[in-house]
Amino acid sequence: MAKKKSKFSFRTILSILTIFLVAYVVYQNWPDILDTLNHLQETNVFVLLLLIPEQLFMYYACGQIFFSYLRNRKNVQKFSNGEILRISTELNFVNHAIPAGGVGGLAFLTYRLMPYNVSAGQASFLYLFRYAVTTVINYAQALVAIAILLIFNLIPSDAMWIIPVSLLMNMGVFFFLWFVVYIASSGKRIEFFSRTVSRLMNVMVRLLTFGRKKQLMRYDKISSYFADIHESVKIAKENKRYLKKPAMWGLIYSFCEITTYWIVAISLGRPELLPFIMVGEAIGSVFDGIVPYGLYELGMAGVMIALGVDFPTATIITVMTRVITLVFTIVSGAWPYYKAIQGKKNGK
Repeated sequence: MAKKKSKFSFRTILSILTIFLVAYVVYQNWPDILDTLNHLQETNVFVLLLLIPEQLFMYYACGQIFFSYLRNRKNVQKFSNGEILRISTELNFVNHAIPAGGVGGLAFLTYRLMPYNVSAGQASFLYLFRYAVTTVINYAQALVAIAILLIFNLIPSDAMWIIPVSLLMNMGVFFFLWFVVYIASSGKRIEFFSRTVSRLMNVMVRLLTFGRKKQLMRYDKISSYFADIHESVKIAKENKRYLKKPAMWGLIYSFCEITTYWIVAISLGRPELLPFIMVGEAIGSVFDGIVPYGLYELGMAGVMIALGVDFPTATIITVMTRVITLVFTIVSGAWPYYKAIQGKKNGK
């Protein structure tokens, strides 16, 4: 007898799981949502409405970091500006509305770019490149902001620790990026790295399953994946002009991230807080990288307060921005994401 097909496909299960995850995020942020609603009367709502086009343009700039590079690859299928915005909106939804961390975003981007003949390794290279560009630009903006604050003597004496911390962060970021490029630039090093990762993953799965499962992923699969990343890095190094437009869009995207907070500050009548926001956003992103969920805004508000911004203003700006962008992320990205995982935007 033929087996009955399950009523719940993988895509249906993923859709249900996403609903629960989004509900969890909303539940976790519910006190902040109520707090934001209470503070809305203190803002200029017409200024806040600027966040709608600003956020959409930020999503588009994010997509262009990927697609302006892919336009140089002959084997990649053509795509429209609408597709760039839609995929970027979906990716933003995955990264921010679902507490899955960067791994979830990378997995989703890989899935979405498959119909365009973009391999998993190429997608991973683009994802890392976007992180590298935006991180370097964020810290460069932070250094510019610190210079402005020093020139106008706006940093309290007990907050001078911000300067060495920012410098150390820059050194750490550049060292990490150099290390990634160093590994990915050599076929021998990438092969050694692949073998090491494969062994570690299999050791972990044996420990977690008490020896019942011997292997999580085959070495040849992992090796092929990292070899693809190596090839993408090699092509990028040989054709550095391919990276000019993505880097430019990365600069625009990074400033849009700061502009989001600045618009909220302007709506509260505090446009002069831009350099404080720039420093806080850069250092807050470090907290976000260490603990993916919950400490970004805490770190950002803490730095702004240390720099002399009053506690209520710093807190309102960070919390209100998080809540507004979270709501906009869900509203703008939930339906496109649902259609994407159902295969309705992948030529299926």
